Amino acid sequence: MNFSHTTFLKHIAQTTGSPFLIDIERAEGVYLFGPDGKRYIDLISGIGVSNVGHSHPKIIEAIKAQAEKHLHVMVYGEYVQSSPNMLAEALVDLLPDNLNCCYFTNSGTEANEGALKLAKRYTGRTEIISFRGAYHGSTHGSLSVSGNEVKKAAFRPLLPDVRFLTFNDINSLEAISDKTACVIIEPIQGDAGVRIATQEFLEGLRNKCTETGALLIFDEIQSGIGRTGKMFAFEHYGIVPDILTSAKALGGGLPIGAFISSYEIMNSLTHDPMLGHITTFGGNPVCCASALATLEIIEEERLLSTVEEKGQLFETLLQHPRIKEIRRKGLLFAFEFEIAEEVAKIVSYCLEKGVICFWFLSCPNSFRIAPPLNISNKDIKYSCNIIIEAINTL
Repeated sequence: MNFSHTTFLKHIAQTTGSPFLIDIERAEGVYLFGPDGKRYIDLISGIGVSNVGHSHPKIIEAIKAQAEKHLHVMVYGEYVQSSPNMLAEALVDLLPDNLNCCYFTNSGTEANEGALKLAKRYTGRTEIISFRGAYHGSTHGSLSVSGNEVKKAAFRPLLPDVRFLTFNDINSLEAISDKTACVIIEPIQGDAGVRIATQEFLEGLRNKCTETGALLIFDEIQSGIGRTGKMFAFEHYGIVPDILTSAKALGGGLPIGAFISSYEIMNSLTHDPMLGHITTFGGNPVCCASALATLEIIEEERLLSTVEEKGQLFETLLQHPRIKEIRRKGLLFAFEFEIAEEVAKIVSYCLEKGVICFWFLSCPNSFRIAPPLNISNKDIKYSCNIIIEAINTL
């Protein structure tokens, strides 16, 4: 074991007993490079972060330009800064009229924490409804509305008054009532292995929330920022939430999240009590500059227009009798196998061959593919050949 691995394992807090443990020296486009020059094709975008690729020149330029002006100058919400202002304007321009007020955070789980607090404050209610299979983050509130009991058990007690319904079961929506503050849902459940909501189910959910006065929160931390071929997955359905959360790919590689709602709803956090939700580093100007550049890249390079075509190419090339099911929306994939051990072997083989794919925490018998949106057809074909090789070794 080399010195850098020893330091990593002893002085960096570990999340598992078996990290990937590959050294990364630099990253560019869809590629990661080790100190020895070994190249890896990143088919998971750093788990949904690098939708426009690694180290995009426009993002680097935006980061440098903002860094030369100023870094952190004050806690969120006190000073007027052009970078977060411009990002908020760009996001609002992309969204329906009722999603017109942004609160910037540092991460996705923080965005969901803020959204849950906002719903309880605005409605005056306490009940929160989520869905089995959901993943909304790992802080206490977000964990409380996530569905994986194995991940939750050691940290109880969590938030009270949380109920779980069955995803895509329209009859279960009858549980939503005038006691419900909010319903939080991923239009496409990511960690559960790309479980895609049906049109009928989301329409029924929207109608039931409107009927009862419960706020509808769409968690688009994994499915947003172009991943499905639309800027946000809810656009496929023509259904608009009361609160939208975003993170991961939003920052183009820097940490940022956001919860977005109407000015009327968001304004409830400004009084009774004042400073109802606060953050020191939320809306960091450098992160906001990177996020703004990310949105501009998606538009300027017309990345959304090629997502479906590339998704179909992956799906066409990755046909194999060992694959039990392929679930896909745009460039977000789950390939399901009989057992988790098969997936672990595939991921390990691909890593050795310089292709990075990964599994799902709550669906370990499926592996994920979610590459940068600007991956080339050549790299898709090469990667698929390696994956098929890996499956053939089973």
